[in-house]
Amino acid sequence: MDIQLITSDTHYKEARAEIERLWDAKPGTPDEAKLELLAMLVHNYERSRWPVPAPDPIEAIKFRMDQQGLTRKDLLPIFGTTARTSEVLSGKRKLTLDMIRKLHARFGIPLESLVAEPHRRKPARSGRRRIGTRATAA
Repeated sequence: MDIQLITSDTHYKEARAEIERLWDAKPGTPDEAKLELLAMLVHNYERSRWPVPAPDPIEAIKFRMDQQGLTRKDLLPIFGTTARTSEVLSGKRKLTLDMIRKLHARFGIPLESLVAEPHRRKPARSGRRRIGTRATAA
């Protein structure tokens, strides 16, 4: 297989097949160099063809909390109060630049995740529903 830029799904499939064939290449051989180059080309094609959106900032924080076994109390040095921590984690309060910097420095959350647009959350439904123009208790 000639190595070339991957510009179609056909090229992509061919490159993946060649990677599989070369997977056990011995270090320092031309086959290993070919494997590495093909892997880079495939990676670049995948990133351009199927980009992964940045996670929601709040989900990124919660994910890191879960990974590191953190509690809301561990976030107090960043958010200042339990009320503010609750507001941020529920999506009622936006992250400030200072909070973003502290979350990144202290917990290693990628900046791209923290500055991404939050995913839209559906508003909580109240205990009332509307019939016509009158509100009635549900």
